[in-house]
Amino acid sequence: MNQRARIAMSDDEVTAFLEGAKKLQLATINPDGTPHLVTMFYGLDEGRIAFWTYAKAQKTRNLERDPRVSCLVEAGDDYAELRGVLVYGKAERIEDRDHVLAVGMEIARRMTPGVDDELLRTYVEHTGRKRVAYVVEPTKVVSWDHRRLT
Repeated sequence: MNQRARIAMSDDEVTAFLEGAKKLQLATINPDGTPHLVTMFYGLDEGRIAFWTYAKAQKTRNLERDPRVSCLVEAGDDYAELRGVLVYGKAERIEDRDHVLAVGMEIARRMTPGVDDELLRTYVEHTGRKRVAYVVEPTKVVSWDHRRLT
């Protein structure tokens, strides 16, 4: 078995890793072709990465023009501890307003565990007026867990 295959996570491990993390690096494509890279809090929608952002944000404008994205979730400080999942895909805009707010609630819960849903709902409904949401339909998933090298 080659080293790449040795460090790859199983589908269940990828799912657990994505469920346990809160932030990702989101790359979209600027009009001039350069990458636009930002850190985003995210949630999961039927197992797929979901995020929301302001309707006028650069990433939103980029996605409306070209929906291709890369999403990197990583952990570990030392080389032997590095773990990560890189999801390539297409960001599909969620049009249903209730679904947009549901994504917002999922993200808010992950960001602030233990906070009462009613408090979160007030925040989500307020900030959600200016936000749009996306779900990432994966085209390729790459993973690694360097802890397997020892």
